[in-house]
Amino acid sequence: MVVELDVTDEATCRAAVDRCVHRWGSLDLLVNNAGVMLLGPIEDADTDDWRRMINTDVLGLMYMTHTALPHLLNSRGTIVQMSSVDGRLAGPLTGVYNASKSAVNAFSESLRQEVTTRGVRVVVIEPGATTTELASHITHSPTREAVEQFAAALRPLAPEDVSAAVVFAVTQPAQVAVNEILLRSVDQQR
Repeated sequence: MVVELDVTDEATCRAAVDRCVHRWGSLDLLVNNAGVMLLGPIEDADTDDWRRMINTDVLGLMYMTHTALPHLLNSRGTIVQMSSVDGRLAGPLTGVYNASKSAVNAFSESLRQEVTTRGVRVVVIEPGATTTELASHITHSPTREAVEQFAAALRPLAPEDVSAAVVFAVTQPAQVAVNEILLRSVDQQR
């Protein structure tokens, strides 16, 4: 079943989770994968890009987690939070994206500590450069070009590499919690 939703709208998140639970009777897994990567300099930044990133990458993830959590507590399910290597390492032109992914990491660790003894696993996946459309959304042209050059200089991860990490984490025995997976192209230094 495909459910279209806007993760920045809390009511839409609730409706999507309710629809899934109504259809299948329970919820076992949430993968928070919605995100944007609107890189650029902090000076002279388009702060609308900042709001979009925080609203999608942080608040959207929080809304979906909050809405799904009662169901996942009932099923002793798993929450997968898509973060980034940029949640660990700050750099130029990535300040707000770094902040959003650091927030994902901190929120997820706090959540893990709250729910782990109740059987819910919380997994943070932190991919490096991956061949997705994310760079094409960057509104600051010089930064978009720099990101494209960066990606062209290495063999980036494929989306299938990231999904394989998710599958690995969620298919472990019930007593095994894979809390964090950092994965990068072998060519990626940072």
